[in-house]
Amino acid sequence: MTFSGHAPGSREYRRLIVGLFFAGIATFAQLYSAQAVLPQISSDLAVSPATAALSVSAATLGLALAVIPWSVVADRIGRVPAMATGVLTATALGLSAPLSGEIITLLSLRFAEGVALGAVPAVALAYLSEEVEARHAAAAAGSYIAGTTVGGLLGRIASGIVGEVGGWRAGILSVALMCALAAALFLWLTPRARGFVPGRLRVDRGPGILEKLRAPLRSPLQWALYAQGFLLMGAFVAVYNYLGFHLSAEPFALPAWLVPLLFLAYLAGTASSPWAGALASRIGRFPVLLSSIGVMAAGAVLLLVPMVAIVLPGLVLFTAGFFGAHAIASGWTPVAAGPASRAQASSLYYFAYYAGSSLFGWMLGLVFGAASWGWFVAVIVGMCAAAALAAFSALRGASSGQSSG
Repeated sequence: MTFSGHAPGSREYRRLIVGLFFAGIATFAQLYSAQAVLPQISSDLAVSPATAALSVSAATLGLALAVIPWSVVADRIGRVPAMATGVLTATALGLSAPLSGEIITLLSLRFAEGVALGAVPAVALAYLSEEVEARHAAAAAGSYIAGTTVGGLLGRIASGIVGEVGGWRAGILSVALMCALAAALFLWLTPRARGFVPGRLRVDRGPGILEKLRAPLRSPLQWALYAQGFLLMGAFVAVYNYLGFHLSAEPFALPAWLVPLLFLAYLAGTASSPWAGALASRIGRFPVLLSSIGVMAAGAVLLLVPMVAIVLPGLVLFTAGFFGAHAIASGWTPVAAGPASRAQASSLYYFAYYAGSSLFGWMLGLVFGAASWGWFVAVIVGMCAAAALAAFSALRGASSGQSSG
């Protein structure tokens, strides 16, 4: 009998969703744990703030470069074994990073950690699309994205709080220990794959890796989905990079200890990701994607108002809209790619996603430094509009389960 996917309400479905939730925590808490303790790293290792910030960039660069190779590994050894290998390796490296006595050692360990962490975003959504009934795949993807938001929030908040008391080493170590527990829960809960046979066990190995990569790259639908990750993640990271500077200046003049608490707005993404996925299962991915982009742009516009009471709700809307759009686009990508190229399509999406983070997170800093906050926000809204235009041009007539391969 052909396996059609786990259905909501079944024991395997619950274990799969909760297991990937913990995989998201184990991945993204480690990825961003250094961000909250950059001043301590700068002081303790006697490096400039920009050099200290490379401890975050090194990990995200490693992840961006690793997602496509991890998709190849997952095709060969299986989805769950690939994710397990990546998470366990990253956790071991994360526990070692606080022992670094100099910046080069720290950056090397963080880069290697990012390479290992690439296994989860490279494979998780392909695994979901194969193991969950097709009509429930969007909702399942939303639950996974919610885990990534919790991980990103916990990594920053926990390392910041512990680091304030015990230094950056204690802050990063506390997150690594938390991620070790999350990794153990992921391994315990996640059911074995039933919708995919690893290449090493197949008689017919199917198309090669280059053909699997060419298939999604020939699809306008896939390019439109990659544009969502590239543009929206770039806008999202830029706002979180520079909003703190904006709120520390007049007319806000928020105290330094209060600015990191802005990351609590991530909780809006924790709620909006599964909500967007569930709504997409009922009315379709395209209208939910466009609506989420609209909410994100509306939140960005509210950031123009020189009142904290307006800026903070604007940040919540902006965050909720981004994670809603990301949940839809990232979950749509492997479904639309078809069985032969699911892991590669998902990996290409995350390559675009982190490329946008790296590029626009830096480039929009130039806009912030050279022009007004109004121009900065105008560029953010323009990027949202460009993402919406790409979606409208290529995704409007696409079925949510359409294959591009």
